[in-house]
Amino acid sequence: HDYLGDGSEENPFASMNQGMGASSDGDTVLVAAGSYCDTINFVGKNIVVASHFIIDQDEAFVDSTILGITYDNYFNGDCADFFDGIKFINGEDSSAVLTGFTITSTFGRSPIQCIDSSPTLSYLTLRDNYTNDDGGGAIYLVNSNSNLENLIIKDNSKGSHNYGGAGVMLTGDDGKGNPTATTTNNNKVLDNYFQDNGDGLELTRGAAFNLVANNHFISTSANPEPSQGIEILWGNDNAVVGNKFENYSDGLQINWGKRNYIAYNELTNNSNGFNLTGDGNILDSNKVHGNRIGIAIRSEKDANAHITLTKNLIWNNAKDIKRCEAGGSCVPNQRLGAIVFDVPGLEHAHFVGSRGHGVKIDPANLQKTCQQPNEQGCNAQPNQAIQAPKLSFSKGQVNVVVKGQANQRYQVELFGNRLASSNEAEIYIGSIVATTNAQGEANVSWKPTTKVASLTANVTDQLGATSELSTALKMK
Repeated sequence: HDYLGDGSEENPFASMNQGMGASSDGDTVLVAAGSYCDTINFVGKNIVVASHFIIDQDEAFVDSTILGITYDNYFNGDCADFFDGIKFINGEDSSAVLTGFTITSTFGRSPIQCIDSSPTLSYLTLRDNYTNDDGGGAIYLVNSNSNLENLIIKDNSKGSHNYGGAGVMLTGDDGKGNPTATTTNNNKVLDNYFQDNGDGLELTRGAAFNLVANNHFISTSANPEPSQGIEILWGNDNAVVGNKFENYSDGLQINWGKRNYIAYNELTNNSNGFNLTGDGNILDSNKVHGNRIGIAIRSEKDANAHITLTKNLIWNNAKDIKRCEAGGSCVPNQRLGAIVFDVPGLEHAHFVGSRGHGVKIDPANLQKTCQQPNEQGCNAQPNQAIQAPKLSFSKGQVNVVVKGQANQRYQVELFGNRLASSNEAEIYIGSIVATTNAQGEANVSWKPTTKVASLTANVTDQLGATSELSTALKMK
């Protein structure tokens, strides 16, 4: 291409930066198939930068239009230095669009940086990028309200403090683990594929009101640190809906986040399906199967924190999956199964596994859980130690005994299992309300309408704290 091109189809510009430099808000910069190692900065322009994919949605153009260092452009001398990614750092909005490219071989900062900007990113493949400690993932969003749709994010890695890195990081972090005054909210991460990125996605320190839906998070044997599909660290009010998580230490881990809604996800072949702390988080109608522990709820310093579980289908757990990279469950003789309280996490003295490459915690700061009443210097049992109900069968009815606070309403959820030996929650049957008397006890009866081999139940109190499952009742 002629460096003196005028940007027409007959006489195109030779570089993306030339085309973008000649553009104005509302323009489209169309990029021919090939490899480009221009470091791209949108410099505040709300323009569309697209491969020929935008013309007829032929995904072959995503693979053949490459931003980054390739064998050809490196050895032909087309790259003066190294590719430093794509930058949205000047207040761009959703009409600034990047679509239809493969982005690869950045070394240093994140390949896509969205700081104080909210672009639209779609139909991109981000692979084989390496970010250092100041990077933040294949896509790094700070104070951003971006749309991320139909992305493939795989085989990206990060330097020493977390070798696995993150596919996407939505954060108010200052890059050194400290919160800032900014928030990263109202982003949409939809219909993407995350493979072997350590943490697939992180919602941390100010990430709020984001929607993460219909993504596939998967770790393979090639992943050097199969930690979490998603980590929510002090992230609040996010919705994580309809995703699939496979082969991690924790499918989804929440660390002290609040009011997150986690629903209709599927988690399988993880050490822990869910690994949870935080207050006001709701897990609704998830499918959790084939893990070591289905739902692990950890103790924490906030004795009043409560987590709500409702209508989750949990089966075929207690597998021998000891995968413990910055999470998971590898404690010997750990109780296993569907819902387990007091599973040690990274912050606990009894955690077994890697706390993350380069992560060191002063032993004096490690937490433990109280095992005796009035014990000091320890965390209270999770969910205020709410007790599971007790089930019995008599005269064609299931009798449910709930023990809790006096004169309070409790919701009892009933689950069935196809095998008499199962003590999980394979089939959601329904719910009943139990109101305790002045002694804190309630007795209610329920006539089975669904034929199952065994029955379990849990209870949720008026504040939203849910118990473990009851001992299974074999049905006659």
